Amino acid sequence: MGLLDIFKNKGKQDLSKAEPLKMQVTAYPIKILVAWGEAIEGNQKLRNWLIKNNYEELGMFCFALRNDRKAQKWLMKQGYPHFVALIKGIEGDKKAREWLIKNNFEVLYHMSLAADGSVDAKRFLLSYDKVYAALAKKMERVKDDIEWSNNDIHTINP
Repeated sequence: MGLLDIFKNKGKQDLSKAEPLKMQVTAYPIKILVAWGEAIEGNQKLRNWLIKNNYEELGMFCFALRNDRKAQKWLMKQGYPHFVALIKGIEGDKKAREWLIKNNFEVLYHMSLAADGSVDAKRFLLSYDKVYAALAKKMERVKDDIEWSNNDIHTINP
């Protein structure tokens, strides 16, 4: 899933003419961000709580971060393309990162860089808000674990 999946494309190949999806703008209380961080790390109880308590997008993000295509499609359909772009940015997709900047998701842009190992982005997040720095670190660990498992010669079809 590349940048084309972040837009309604209707068969068009030129992204400049693609119609942007309606995006959900969200601001979360600190306790929800902390719960999200725990869910990202694998706390199923908190992930399920988020899903059942009006934070379904944060719970679905946890699945999408672990390469669940259905969860990524759900995020797109429900108006959260910025979360999909964050995940793709963590995976090194430069077009997804450009999309985040273009659409004023600067913090998510820096989170994508930080979770992909950028020291400068980690410093930025630490100076901006330590909660987002911690979330990026948790996302980085998940992605590093997936990559390690994929590259482990002792693991078959992870």
